[in-house]
Amino acid sequence: MELVVNNAKTYCYTGGKAFDVAKPTVIFVHGVLHDHSVWILQSRYLANHGYNVLAVDLPGHCRSAGEAPSTVEEAADFIAALLDAAGVAKAALVGHSWGSLIALEAASRLMERVTHLVLVGTAYPMKVSPVLIETSLSDPMKALSMVNVFSRSTLAAPPSALGPGTWVFGASMALGKRVLASNTLVNVFHRGFVACDRYTNGEQAMAAITCPVLFVLGAQDQMTQPRAAQTLITQAKATGKTLHVVTLPVGHHQMTETPDDTLFAIRDFLRTE
Repeated sequence: MELVVNNAKTYCYTGGKAFDVAKPTVIFVHGVLHDHSVWILQSRYLANHGYNVLAVDLPGHCRSAGEAPSTVEEAADFIAALLDAAGVAKAALVGHSWGSLIALEAASRLMERVTHLVLVGTAYPMKVSPVLIETSLSDPMKALSMVNVFSRSTLAAPPSALGPGTWVFGASMALGKRVLASNTLVNVFHRGFVACDRYTNGEQAMAAITCPVLFVLGAQDQMTQPRAAQTLITQAKATGKTLHVVTLPVGHHQMTETPDDTLFAIRDFLRTE
């Protein structure tokens, strides 16, 4: 599905189903050097079980035009504009890594328009190693390999992850290369990392949101370690949010290392009020 958002073509994967504004809507937001495809299993299930799904390519990434966001705040404004362009009054927001910060900031701005907030592989502050930030600019392929090693609890995922014979690490490397190559004007790898590193509004955003929130964390996550989510969890508790925390025995890419458990956590949470 293509929408025009902020005067630019925006691609949203709908799970193979026609968009119907009468159904509840879930917006999926990817992380750095990813696109809509990282949510393929979760989005297809929800699309076939009563939900509208908009798994977006952020501006300047793959099939979406426009200027790639340079801050979390810019990307949050884009999410608000996306809802308007789709004619959606209310939606659940699901974000991974950088996308979790975008979803959090967007939820704090959209208030009652957001019904549920899911933060997958999140951290706050989401500080990025200066070496990794520099390498993402000077030697992106080296940085991409580093990130994919750090992001996995194993380089050879079990057969239940995407099917027998699937090389999850190799597939993620290929995706990163494709996303990087999709924008010849901006290094979206470096820009995304800098946006994560510089975001400072997490606690205020968590205090402001009005919806239930789910954290889906990876016990072996080396990119956003579970303890790095505690600032947001503590703030959610302190401000009386309806809070759920699910910790899975994997690394930073819960959607592909434990696709079913990640899906079920999201599915069950979306059923709550």
